[in-house]
Amino acid sequence: RIMPELPKFDDEDLKSYGDEEEELALSPPAALMSILATQELLLENILECIPVGKSAIIQPLSDEFCLVLGYLLTWKLTLAFFKAASSQLRVLYSQYLRRTKSLNKLLYHLFRLMPENPVFSGPTSEVPNKDTKTFFTEELCLDVK
Repeated sequence: RIMPELPKFDDEDLKSYGDEEEELALSPPAALMSILATQELLLENILECIPVGKSAIIQPLSDEFCLVLGYLLTWKLTLAFFKAASSQLRVLYSQYLRRTKSLNKLLYHLFRLMPENPVFSGPTSEVPNKDTKTFFTEELCLDVK
């Protein structure tokens, strides 16, 4: 709920960033980036032996599953933060992500986490004899129990 409110604090300081000649970058919230950096290292350790293009099998409710879910939820917060920022701030934040290679790491991890066959086998509210359902066509319930 508070992520969309945070960029307005950086908007106030935006005027002081325009005077330097080097390429500028501004970090999203430091606490969020610290957690993301730690999670990137942990995920790299989990996925290190899996090449891009091969799919990692993560067992539900395992420690690895919790780490992956935490990493993806952290990115969801980061994207909510970006969405609320002005276009000028987005440029500065994206430069920071480019320098830290966080976005590259996200894509690298996603391409190893995506299932080879994304067929959805869970319950849906649709008629069962319709087209094949995939994780990309169905709404997932992410409620924590």
